[in-house]
Amino acid sequence: MAVSLDFEKKLGGIVLGVDEAGRGPLAGAVYAAAVTAPLGEAEALLSAEWSGINDSKQLSEKRRETLAEVIKTTKCCTWAIASASPREIDKLNILRATHLAMRRAVEEVARKLGEEAAKSIAVLVDGNPVKGLPFTSQNLVKGDAKSLFIAAASILAKTARDADCLRLEAEYPGYGFAKHKGYPTKEHFAALARLGPCPEHRISFGPVAQMTLF
Repeated sequence: MAVSLDFEKKLGGIVLGVDEAGRGPLAGAVYAAAVTAPLGEAEALLSAEWSGINDSKQLSEKRRETLAEVIKTTKCCTWAIASASPREIDKLNILRATHLAMRRAVEEVARKLGEEAAKSIAVLVDGNPVKGLPFTSQNLVKGDAKSLFIAAASILAKTARDADCLRLEAEYPGYGFAKHKGYPTKEHFAALARLGPCPEHRISFGPVAQMTLF
């Protein structure tokens, strides 16, 4: 199934597509992105510069990075990327922290659009309903494979989180963050057993809590 603007058109007005990346890893922040463009111009983008946009999970790393740059440099596109830190995840739990990151991304796009435009905003969010968003919202299960704006947001969130994992690799060598991106792989568990958790690990996650040495 190719992504489309069908769901955006049903909502009408200014529609923000929202998605997250990084709920499952044992380390690092959870990221969210929000993306919008005028629907008329987005229709043209869909058959041109944005024709390759799809669910980020269906794209290679190189393709995601290329498309992320295309999205960010599209003049009519307004976007934002936000995150919630490992400590916020530990304090709030991963679901509420994910919703916090989403709200931050949405609020930043609204700020960029301006107060008057913000009155017409509706949010189309991937997956289950999200509490606490400051605008009317509709959830769309598997939205990253259906909605153009959600798919674009999934690419921005994923590439931002992958880039942050390269930072973790540099700051905390030995854990293999560049390879496993913080997910609970055999190599990651072996590093945790050898080194213990680093400051970027989510201490509230069971596998990390079991290996905490202090």
